[in-house]
Amino acid sequence: MPIRSAWLLNRSADGTGVTGQSRTDTRLAPLGTMTPSGQLTTRGGVLPGSPDGKYVLSGLYVYGESAGMTATVASGRAVVHSSETAGAYPVAVTEYTQLLLGDGDPANPRLDLVVLRVYDGTQEGEERTEAVLEVLQGQPEPNPTAPAIPAAALALATVRVPAGASAGSGGIDWSSAVSDLRRTTVAVGGILPEEWARTIPGAYPGQYRDIGEGGLQRWDGTAWQPYPPLPRWRDWTPVWTTSSGLATPAFGNAALQCRYVQMGTVVHGSFDIAFGSTTRFGAGASTDNWRFSLPVTAAAATQAVGFAGLVGVASNKERIAVRVRLTSTKALELELASGTAGNLMGPWGGITDAVTPWPWAAGMRISGSFTYEAAEAAL
Repeated sequence: MPIRSAWLLNRSADGTGVTGQSRTDTRLAPLGTMTPSGQLTTRGGVLPGSPDGKYVLSGLYVYGESAGMTATVASGRAVVHSSETAGAYPVAVTEYTQLLLGDGDPANPRLDLVVLRVYDGTQEGEERTEAVLEVLQGQPEPNPTAPAIPAAALALATVRVPAGASAGSGGIDWSSAVSDLRRTTVAVGGILPEEWARTIPGAYPGQYRDIGEGGLQRWDGTAWQPYPPLPRWRDWTPVWTTSSGLATPAFGNAALQCRYVQMGTVVHGSFDIAFGSTTRFGAGASTDNWRFSLPVTAAAATQAVGFAGLVGVASNKERIAVRVRLTSTKALELELASGTAGNLMGPWGGITDAVTPWPWAAGMRISGSFTYEAAEAAL
């Protein structure tokens, strides 16, 4: 077969001698392309890439071109792992290779397994020493399963052989018979391209893989996690103070639902505060403007980062829109920005406080949202 392997003694055709590894073997075989899976083990797989760069994996693809019993395996390069004692074999299949599958069972379908396999007589105590493409025939059953993958073999695909299939009866329907089992391998530290996002575990915490449109994932020791980590909404309890530092309010039994999320240097937040019977509003002068601490320090003070609504309880008209602004990098204030819902402009203005836009009481509410630039990006 037109298959070359490095670090494998090649016996002469008559079995009387041993020829060494050729320089062509060394050039073609992917030396050093090994993702570790243990102290002395290597992740076997096919080297990624395609001639036009459009596909993750084109090497060692198994397919059939027409009705019949013959499969074709594309050329390609791979690493086939054997055992801790034998190590991993770099292999190159330099030509498209055809494999003949056996006729189908008269009564039941079966699943055949196509593998790239290495026979190493120095390790196995046998005379056979070569790398080959093989079809391992499965057992005919109503619900067939594929044969187990032998040692020193890399699974490429399963082929479903229908009951009664033969070249004379139309053979195999290649449009649906093949299930691709190839997986990739790259140099240690490289990003594994795995657009199928299979449940193959990672080799070490900090390993990365690319699952196509799903982006990057990082192995954390037990599972693949999105990378960068997906931003999570977090609870946040603002510190309620005043600009003067006097007549300090307190939430008491107010119901708070305050949440934020940070993506890079962008912070999004929402807040809903329903004042309760033990809430203390400060009862100070209109100069004691209310301030609420931010969940994340801002890059700068900003005149407008969002909007909020103030809700009174005396009538439906007691609803006012306010502008959320950052009066410092640590706190936000609520600046009156409209009249009431009944289009009544009150005699008040400025920043919300204990008496603006009305004397506050239990049952009243503040709800709003904001977006601003953080001083530092999220880790």
